[in-house]
Amino acid sequence: MSERYCDIALRVNGEDVRERVEARKTLVDFLRDDLGLTGSHIGCEHGVCGACTVLVDGAAVRGCLMLAAQCDGAQIDTIEGIADSGAIADLQDAFIRRNALQCGFCTPGMLIGAQEILAGGGVPSRDAIREHLSGNYCRCTGYHAIVDAIESVARSRAGKEV
Repeated sequence: MSERYCDIALRVNGEDVRERVEARKTLVDFLRDDLGLTGSHIGCEHGVCGACTVLVDGAAVRGCLMLAAQCDGAQIDTIEGIADSGAIADLQDAFIRRNALQCGFCTPGMLIGAQEILAGGGVPSRDAIREHLSGNYCRCTGYHAIVDAIESVARSRAGKEV
């Protein structure tokens, strides 16, 4: 094996993947360029905008800050896989109903972040929702509609009034 390339084996959205990748290729570039999973967007490439957020072994990470080679043996879930599973159907619907998406660039990362905070159960405060999403930048909505959507889903999942 050349130092420039490495072989990786991982699970992406429930499917086994084996690839030879450049050692310095980021996870988001691997997902987009090699696997055609373009739901994770490339924004700042410095880990500050959240557009490239994916789940690695269940934890939200910035795909631009992680190398694909670091994911050898990991489970990766992208917005495509999460959406296809139906796990965020209520969030997607709430984002539409509350106009929590406009250009859509930040939406995949926002949905992954929203699902992550809601996985804890209960109804997080609006401040807790804002804090959890603080690394996901949205230039269009002003965040109010996003927080409204997430709060409404949290209340619905907890069996409280919406």
